[in-house]
Amino acid sequence: MHHRRTRRALTSAVLAGAAVAGAAALTLTALPADAADTAAAARQVERLDRGVVSVHTGTGNLVSWRWLGTDADNVAFNVYRGGTKVNATPVTGSTNYFHSGAPSHADYTVRAVVGGVEQGDSVHAVQFRAGYKDVPLSPPTGGTTPDGVAYTYEANDASVGDLDGDGDLDFVLKWQPTNAKDNSQSGYTGNTFVDGITLDGTRLWRIDLGRNIRSGAHYTQFQVYDYDGDGRAEVAMKTADGTRDGAGRVIGSASADHRNSGGYVLAGPEYLTMFDGRTGAALGTTDYVPARGTVSSWGDGYGNRVDRFLAGTAYLDGTRPSLIMARGYYTRSVIAAWDWRDGRFTRRWTFDTNSSANAGKGFDGQGSHSLSVGDVDGDGRDEVVYGSMAVDDDGSGLWTTRTGHGDAQHLGDLDPGTPGLEYFKVSESTSQPAEVYVNPANGAIRWKLAACCDNGRGVAGDVWAGNDGAEVWSTSGGNVRDEGGAVKGRRPSAVNFLAWWDGDTTRELLDGTRVDKYGTSADTRLLTGADVASNNGTKATPALSGDILGDWREEVVWRTADNRALRIYSTPHVADTRITTLLHDTMYRTGLAWQNTGYNQPPHPSFHIGAGMRTAPRPAVTTP
Repeated sequence: MHHRRTRRALTSAVLAGAAVAGAAALTLTALPADAADTAAAARQVERLDRGVVSVHTGTGNLVSWRWLGTDADNVAFNVYRGGTKVNATPVTGSTNYFHSGAPSHADYTVRAVVGGVEQGDSVHAVQFRAGYKDVPLSPPTGGTTPDGVAYTYEANDASVGDLDGDGDLDFVLKWQPTNAKDNSQSGYTGNTFVDGITLDGTRLWRIDLGRNIRSGAHYTQFQVYDYDGDGRAEVAMKTADGTRDGAGRVIGSASADHRNSGGYVLAGPEYLTMFDGRTGAALGTTDYVPARGTVSSWGDGYGNRVDRFLAGTAYLDGTRPSLIMARGYYTRSVIAAWDWRDGRFTRRWTFDTNSSANAGKGFDGQGSHSLSVGDVDGDGRDEVVYGSMAVDDDGSGLWTTRTGHGDAQHLGDLDPGTPGLEYFKVSESTSQPAEVYVNPANGAIRWKLAACCDNGRGVAGDVWAGNDGAEVWSTSGGNVRDEGGAVKGRRPSAVNFLAWWDGDTTRELLDGTRVDKYGTSADTRLLTGADVASNNGTKATPALSGDILGDWREEVVWRTADNRALRIYSTPHVADTRITTLLHDTMYRTGLAWQNTGYNQPPHPSFHIGAGMRTAPRPAVTTP
């Protein structure tokens, strides 16, 4: 059983972590007693508007909206078109309404009904007149590398947050040059750019990370979240000499060029910067933790493993979000937790597999190409599940399965018959189990498959109503398995992403530019994106997928093939299930925030959504 440390021990660990990392610009403060020892009932979340959407189907419009965590449990809704109510009785069993025969341009609002009293109008619906909505983009200008290679730009990973505090979610988009590299590949790359963009396509700012941040899936992990509780999201990412913020100001030296002849950046300072979501201006910069130190100490000498970064957001005190920034997973792994309060960084703790507290305990070499965040031990505070190990909310090692590195992992309520969360992971090593199913509270392995191969992908989700709970599958076999590891049927056509798309509560398969419904004999195509492209090569991931508008079901955001728009698809299917917006389930919301990290993975909520599910719980949340 894990024993929670006292506040004095936790403060000592924070100070010790600072000494190990030696970040000169860091401010350290002791944590108040209640931050370490108690968990408040309500978590800070975004203050959102209704997020109303109208999706035209040819026979009418599906209007859907958010049931907020701050709404009453028994709230009902009326739907208005141009000021005229279109529903006969208040909507109570769902948060969508199909208006038959209406044209695509019909204008809708929604009014909540509380205690029989109708409230004011919501925001006007975002119109999906052809089943999708385009957010216009303006790609950066291409260029030529020092060795004469020309490149242009592609829209890559995206995230969302309320950048300007109006209750509407905005996009943060990473632009990647066409010569972006995997860390194992030598060669120069173009600069990475990050844009803040409103839903109507207005560009709020553009950040140029500069020539000393190499471009590729493993270099720039960005987090978008309201860390200080001021009602507007901040944007955090790793920076370097020459990074230019959204206000045009340069971080560090504008003239420094730390690239070597192979295009790698293995020298020079490394920074962590928090940017203002509204302006893109740098609010604060500190040294990145951990420093790269000796390049070869991370697993090779040429620059591959030293620059494997991950990022996330976690409610480590149970009430307010903290920033997680990490480096390394093949050998040494270091995870730093930061608070952003009152305009400054404070490091909460540092977990280092090389520290005296962790050395020799099997934590080294256990990281994956992504991470997960959730309250795995039921204490009200979040933990970080980092491949085959977990780090407790206080920065101490919680467990390690010693099953090694992997490409994909899923943390969620996969087994509704067992309290708490479950964890499914695949392994890259040919000497480790191909699939492993874990109790993340203590790291106990419930079942595992024999080692076989470099198992590159794995998925966990309730995609079939014939089994109680989530099915799991991977590229290593031809079957899906249940929570006990028993074979339940054929493997789906895709081993990639998931999305709640149609009218029931089982989840659909999202791969490339399509959405499919799983069937025991064959899958059924539900959506093929028009003139869009997926990202990240064979990973074939969307720019973003998640519950960002409308009811609890998930939108899919792809880049158009010409990189001139983000094309958002929202479901046209009527649902008869009512679930609070997943944006107010903080495990799902933080999952949406870390989706862009490493090898992108879909978010999972803290409760089970699937066939025969119980009534969805209501979150305990508070808004700024």
